[in-house]
Amino acid sequence: MTSRMLELSGVHAYYGKSHVLHGIDMEVRPGEIVSLLGRNGVGRSTLAKAVMGQVQAEGGIRFQGAEILGRKTYEIARLGIGYVPENREIFADLTVHQNLLLGMKGGATRQGRWTLDDMHQLFPRLRERADTPAGVLSGGEQQMLTLCRTLIGDPDLVIIDEPTEGLAPKVVEQVGQFLQEVKKRGVSILLIEQKLSIALDISERLYLMGHGIIVFSGTPADLKANDAIRKEWLEV
Repeated sequence: MTSRMLELSGVHAYYGKSHVLHGIDMEVRPGEIVSLLGRNGVGRSTLAKAVMGQVQAEGGIRFQGAEILGRKTYEIARLGIGYVPENREIFADLTVHQNLLLGMKGGATRQGRWTLDDMHQLFPRLRERADTPAGVLSGGEQQMLTLCRTLIGDPDLVIIDEPTEGLAPKVVEQVGQFLQEVKKRGVSILLIEQKLSIALDISERLYLMGHGIIVFSGTPADLKANDAIRKEWLEV
């Protein structure tokens, strides 16, 4: 196995003529949680979309040693990258159970490292709401559903964009516990977050982005000790 699950080298990304990412270098190693921090509008979601082949990009993006830049989104997903976008993208008219079944690679017959029972144990509310249309779930329940739907596809790496946005503190705590359980099963996580507290609690390493570049990388302890960086690039 390569020592890098995901590696970005000199990545630039664009929306038409708008140049958003300016030479990003970063990596996620096997079985670790890495957080990408920064204020809104600095390019964090664009980075996720660049990895998933959803925006125009150039440079190098390697997954488990293989170059994936230029591949179609569905090809990248099949290689083993799960993506939980900021807007969740549940199927509102389908039930919770149907949404979960859609996430399974090869349908319900293929056994990966996660089962429906695992999802129900992690988030018991999903079992209770199994026959409920996903569109009537609360924001927290929808976030649980989209996390589980992605995970049940058995990815080796999950990119999660702002999973705690708008959630109550108790649900934020559940999400943090969920991500730590995911890591225990050997899945790497790239967490895009604004909440410094959850990132500091669960990450091995952090990257901080500002104006489309990486302005800091290090451990949670390194960031806690760097008041100047936090004040300039994170605090309002």
